[in-house]
Amino acid sequence: MDDTHTLNAGFSERIDAILDALEIEGHLPKDTARAGVSVEPPRDAAHGDLATNAAMVLAKQAKSNPRDLAALIVEKLEGDALVTSAEIAGPGFINIKLDNVVWLDELRSIAKLGDAYGRSHSGAERKVNIEYVSANPTGPMHMGHCRGAVVGDALAALLEFTGHEVVREYYVNDAGGQVDVLARSAHLRYREALGEEIGDIPEGLYPGDYLKPVGEYLANELGDRFQKAPESEWLPVFRAEAVEQMMNLIREDLARLGIHHDEFASEAALQAAGKPEEAEEWLRARDLVYDGVLEAPKGKAPPEDWEPVELPLFRSTRFGDDQDRPIRKSDGSWTYFGADLAYHMQKAEGANALIDIWGADHAGTVKRIKAAVAALSEGQGKPIPFDVKLIQMVQLMRNGEPVKMSKRSGNFVTLAEVVEEVGKDVVRFTMLTRKPEAQMEFDFAKVVEASRDNPVFYVQYAHARISSTLRKGAEQGFAPSPDNLDLLGDADHALVALAAQFPRIVEAAAQAGEPHRIAFYLYDLAAAFHSFWNAGNDDQSLRILQSGNGELTEARLFMAAQLAQVIRNGLGILGVEAVEEM
Repeated sequence: MDDTHTLNAGFSERIDAILDALEIEGHLPKDTARAGVSVEPPRDAAHGDLATNAAMVLAKQAKSNPRDLAALIVEKLEGDALVTSAEIAGPGFINIKLDNVVWLDELRSIAKLGDAYGRSHSGAERKVNIEYVSANPTGPMHMGHCRGAVVGDALAALLEFTGHEVVREYYVNDAGGQVDVLARSAHLRYREALGEEIGDIPEGLYPGDYLKPVGEYLANELGDRFQKAPESEWLPVFRAEAVEQMMNLIREDLARLGIHHDEFASEAALQAAGKPEEAEEWLRARDLVYDGVLEAPKGKAPPEDWEPVELPLFRSTRFGDDQDRPIRKSDGSWTYFGADLAYHMQKAEGANALIDIWGADHAGTVKRIKAAVAALSEGQGKPIPFDVKLIQMVQLMRNGEPVKMSKRSGNFVTLAEVVEEVGKDVVRFTMLTRKPEAQMEFDFAKVVEASRDNPVFYVQYAHARISSTLRKGAEQGFAPSPDNLDLLGDADHALVALAAQFPRIVEAAAQAGEPHRIAFYLYDLAAAFHSFWNAGNDDQSLRILQSGNGELTEARLFMAAQLAQVIRNGLGILGVEAVEEM
C-alpha cells in the first residue's frame, strides 16, 4: 500500500477483488468492463459509510438482475473483517457499514502522511496550462478581477495537489486600442509631472490617480523631450513604458492575494513574432480557414453602410459553432478571435490540457475558442482537453448597501483597498464560498463577522480552537497519542469518518475543476467539529480534555490533531492560512 492510498481507494480494491472472484466463478464474463463502478459515501450517512453501484453497472454484462448480482457481492462483503454489514438498497445499490477499526486506522494514516494526506498522483504526466486574470493592463486590479483570480489560483493549487504539472499564465492584452488610450493618459500625467497645468481629464482617457506615479516615473526617466513632441514620436515609447508600469502594479496587487504567475504572454509579442500568420497558414493547409463573405447581421436589418466583404474565415461551424468566424478585419489587422486562436495554438504546444478562467461577459466567445482548440486537436492528432470557466461578477456591499466607487481608481474599488480592509484570507475564502457561475455579494460587514454565517471565520476558528485545546492539554501534561484509540466512541468516529472523506473530495474537485468543493467540505467539517465541541458543554463525557481519564484525553487530542491537519491541508489548497489563535 503506497502513501497515496485512501479509504475509498482501499475499498475500491476490495470490490475489484470480489469482482475478480465472481469472474472466476462464472457469474461475470471474463474481463468485464468496470469503468463505471464507483465506491463512495452515500448521500445520506444513515445508509452507511460507503456505497457501491457495482451491481447496477455490471448487471447487463452479467446478463443478470442487478439485485441478484448485488446479493452475490454482498455475500462476499459479509466475509470481510472490516465490514460490519452490507445491504442491498433500491434497484441494486449496496450500502456498506464499516468496523470502527477502519476509522482508527484512518486517523493513523492522517498522522503518518501529515501535509501529504489527500495528495495523489492521479494527474501525473499531465501538464495543464491555466490562464487566469488576464486583465487589460490599463489600471490596477479591481474586484471585477478578484473572483477569477482566486478561482484560477486555487484550481492551480488543487491540480498540483493531485500530481499535475501546472503552468499559471497571464495573457497580457497589450496590442489593442485600449493600450493607445493608456499611453495618451500616461502622457497627460507625464506633462502634469513636468509642471504643466492639464485641467480636467479629457473624456475618453483614463482619469484615475493611479496614473500619477506613472507620469512621475516617465518624467524622471525621459525628461521633457516628449512634452511637446508630436504623438507619432512618443506614442510607441509611452505604450511600452505604460504597459510595463501597469503590469508591475498588477503583479503587486495580485501578490497581496498570494497570487504569482509562471508566465506572462504578450499579445503584442505574439503578433510581432508572426504567430497569427503561422496559425492562419497551418489552418489553411488543413482547409480550416478559407476566404468567404460573412452573412449580414441576423435578426435585424443590416446598417445602411454594410457591405459584403471577403475575409479569411475559420470553419468553426465544423466544430459546433453557429457560424464561421473571421480571423482578420477588412483592413487586414487581426480580430480578437484571430489573435486568441494563435495564442491558444501557442499554449497547446507546451501543455496537454488547457483551462481558461474568464468573466461571464465573455460567454459569447466560448464556443468559437472551443472550436479552435478542437481544430488544433484534430490537426495535431492528439486530444487537447480544454475547459472555459465563466466567473460571475461580485457585487460589493457594506451593511447591505452597494459600495461607492473609489477615488483612487476613478470608477471602481481596487483589489488593494479590499485586501487592506479585510485581509487576504477573508477575500480568498469568500470568493470560493459559492460556485463561480453563481452571482455573489461581498459585504464588508458580513465577511468579518465572528459567526457561523461567516464561512472563513468558522473554518479558521475550528483550527484555532483545536490548536488552543492542544496547548491546554500540553499545559496539563497530556500529549496526543494513538495508543488508546479504541476508547473513542460513536461521536468521535463520525468526525473521523467525515475527515476521511478529504482525499475523495480532493480527487472529485480536481476532476471537475471545482476548487469551491474544498471550501464547502471544510465548512462541513468545521461545523461537525463545533457541534461535537458544543455537545461536550452539555455532556462531559464528550469533552476532549477529560479530568481523571488521561488515556481518553490523549486519544481525543490525537483525533483533534488529525482533524486540524485535514483543515490545514484543505486551507493550503485554497491559499488560506490555518491560524493558531483568534
